[in-house]
Amino acid sequence: MFTVATAAGATVVMIVPGLALAWLLARGRFRGHLLLETLVSLPLVMPPVATGLILLILCSPRGPVGRILATAGIEVVFTWKAVLLAMAVMGLPLFVRTVKAGIEQVDRRYEAAAATLGAAPLRVFLTITLPLSLPSVVAGTMLGFARAIGEFGATIVIAGSIPGATRTLAVAIYTFTETGRDADAAVMVGVSAMIAFGSLWLSNRLTSQSSARS
Repeated sequence: MFTVATAAGATVVMIVPGLALAWLLARGRFRGHLLLETLVSLPLVMPPVATGLILLILCSPRGPVGRILATAGIEVVFTWKAVLLAMAVMGLPLFVRTVKAGIEQVDRRYEAAAATLGAAPLRVFLTITLPLSLPSVVAGTMLGFARAIGEFGATIVIAGSIPGATRTLAVAIYTFTETGRDADAAVMVGVSAMIAFGSLWLSNRLTSQSSARS
């Protein structure tokens, strides 16, 4: 239940910045476009443990982000907030790439017509681009959620494996396997596989429907 709740929270956290990044990468033409796209996709190819270490350095009490948060009394490292952060960072690239592909399929003539009628860029996005690319947005959301459910490497570095506090399904599988509790690990694998399968099935179905309509 903890894993599902934090994965859902991480998915909500990634939606707004993910939509902004997807639109910027799909419609923007600016210097640094390729650099930004590379940075967004970096967690997909970097070892998750390395991503977790970067987050740990940034968010530790002595880190640049951690010091700012500490002044507000917010502690991240080895708390549920660290789990949520790791999940959001690891799921964001999949969300952005899926939504970007959906936005690129939207006919720009509709957006241009709305702009010609005086609609501001934000209104064009909310009333034209977003509704037309909604299946891809939902598909990206499910992919991000599935990635968050399975997150292990970054989570164990920045959040650890504290029972009842930061232990996720993936971390529990590792812990049970390491301590010889194979039956418990098998149960966790089954639960994780069912959640991941359902999320991916829905994502693939929505992506197929979106492609068929375009």
